[in-house]
Amino acid sequence: MHTLPQQLANGLLLGSMYGLIAIGYTMVYGIVQLINFAHGEIFMTGAFGALTVYVYILPDGTSMWAAVPLMLIGGGIVSVLVAVGAERFAYRPLRHAPRLAPLITAIGLSLTLQELVRNFYPGADKSRAFPSLDATHSIGSVDITDADIFLVCAAIVCMSSLAWFVRKSRTGRAMQATAQDPDTAQLMGIDTNRIIVVAFAIGGFFAAVAAVSFGLKYGNIDYRMGFLMGLKAFTAAVMGGIGNIYGAMLGGVVLGIAETLASAYISDIPGMQQLGGQSWANVWAFVLLILVLLFRPQGLLGERVADRA
Repeated sequence: MHTLPQQLANGLLLGSMYGLIAIGYTMVYGIVQLINFAHGEIFMTGAFGALTVYVYILPDGTSMWAAVPLMLIGGGIVSVLVAVGAERFAYRPLRHAPRLAPLITAIGLSLTLQELVRNFYPGADKSRAFPSLDATHSIGSVDITDADIFLVCAAIVCMSSLAWFVRKSRTGRAMQATAQDPDTAQLMGIDTNRIIVVAFAIGGFFAAVAAVSFGLKYGNIDYRMGFLMGLKAFTAAVMGGIGNIYGAMLGGVVLGIAETLASAYISDIPGMQQLGGQSWANVWAFVLLILVLLFRPQGLLGERVADRA
C-alpha cells in the first residue's frame, strides 16, 4: 500500500494526457456526429512539429523552459493545420454522405498521415529522441518530474479555458447551438462551417499539448505513437460520454488510474500473476471500456446536448 499514492499520481498524469486527446474526439462528434479516427495522427504530427522547432529552428543551448513554449506553438500550428485541412478536404465533402463514408475516410487519412511522416520526416521510421524534462521532485512519498508538472498545469489551463470559452464566448454559444440543432443554428445566422472548423482547430491544439507532454515525459516519439494513444483517447471519450467535453477528461482520468492500478496490482492477486505488469495495461484498458459499454453505454456523465460542443 505504500506505493498506492505514487500509482494514483501516475494514473492521474496518464489520464490527463488521454483526456486532452479525447476532447478532440468528443468536440467533433458533438457537432458533426463524426468519429475522427485520424485524431491520433493529429496528435502524432503535433509531436513532430514540436520536435522540428527544437531541432531545426532553435539555436543549440536554448534553455528548455524557453524552448517548451516555442515547441508548443510549433506543434500546435502543425496539429491545427492538419486538423483543419482534414476537415476541409476530407470530411466536408462527405458531410451529407452515409456515415460509413467519412468513417472509412478517417481510417484512410490516419494511415496516410503515418506514411507521410514515416517516409518524409528524417529518421521518423525509428524512434526519435525528444528533449525531456526529467528533474524529479518529491512530495511526500510521490515523485514527480518537471514534465509531470507541465502536463498537470497544461491540462488545468486547457480545460478551464475551454469551459470559459464554451459557456461565455459568442463562438462558444454558437458551438452549443450547432451541436444541438445545426439546421436551426444556420437559419439563425450562425456560420456552421466556421464553427466546425473551430471545433477541429481546438481539438488539434489540445492534441498538440498532449503530444508535447508525451515527448517531454517519455523522451522519444515515433510515427506510430498516435495509433494506440488515439484508441485510448477514444476509449476515454466513450467512457465519459461521447460528446461531453467534461466527460472526456473524466473518462481519461478514470482510464489512466484504472490502467495504472491494474498494471501494478493485478499480479498480486492469487492466480492472476500472469495478468499483471505493463504488458497487460492495454488489455485492462479495453476491458474497462467493454464493461462501461455493457453496463452504462451512455458513459459516466452521459451525453448532454448543450455541452456537446
